[in-house]
Order: sequence, then C-alpha cells, then structure tokens
Amino acid sequence: HPMAVSSLEELSEGVFHNVIGEVDELPAKDVKRVVMCSGKVYYDLLKERRDREQDEVAIIRIEQLYPFPAEEVADIMKDYQHVKDFVWCQEEPQNQGAWYSSQHHFWAAIPSGAQLTYRGRDASAAPAVGYLSEHNKQQQKLVDEALTIK
Repeated sequence: HPMAVSSLEELSEGVFHNVIGEVDELPAKDVKRVVMCSGKVYYDLLKERRDREQDEVAIIRIEQLYPFPAEEVADIMKDYQHVKDFVWCQEEPQNQGAWYSSQHHFWAAIPSGAQLTYRGRDASAAPAVGYLSEHNKQQQKLVDEALTIK
C-alpha cells in the first residue's frame, strides 16, 4: 500500500511499534468509537474515515498480537476512557483472524462497561471469497460497519 512505507533511516535506526495510536489530530474528547485493527485493513479504514471527514472515530493499530502488548495498549486507551463503543475490525474471516484467539485481550484493554463488537467477514472455511468483485463488496461492507456509529 502506498501509505505503508518507511524511510531507510526508520528501517535501520527505528524500532518496531507494537501498538500505533491515532495518527490524525482528532480531539480525544469528541471520539465516540474506537476501532482496533491489525494489518492492511487499517489503510482502508483510514482512507474511508478521512473521505467521510469523521472526527468521532479513532483507529488504533495493534501490530503485535502475541505476546499482547497490554501496557502499551493501556497507555493509548487512557485518552478513550469515556468511550463505550469499541470495535475489532479484521478482513480475515471471523474464524481465521485475531478475533477468536485475541478477543480476551481486547476485552481486558477497553474501559469497564464498554461494549466490544466484531466487524469483519463472516466465518468461512476458505481464507478468501474467490471473486475479486465479491471481495471488494465484503471489504467495503466491513469498513462501513466499523466506521458507522449507530
């Protein structure tokens, strides 16, 4: 993806970030939903959120799932203790991505009393749908559902 780039200096002298908080300047007090994700679905979420000019949805990337970086996630979540609507978004089918194996960590990371929902593809025996047009429809649907506050 064109946005998934690092400079040579970052690669040679930088560090791996287990968790990456919100990159846009969104007022934390205005955030009503926090979307957590990992991998390239982030770029679809970010582009769509920017296109919609949404400032009430924060996106947090959890780049290391195991061991789960609980302290780093907790540090980022400090700004979102008022939020009650949290989403885990993945593009893999529900039974193949991080949702089943890591959701206990996601629940532990969000504020007490908050709700956590899954937004992604339905469970499937196959890792991909098989048709690009169907993949694109499913991808747009999961991005829409992750960013739409009800």
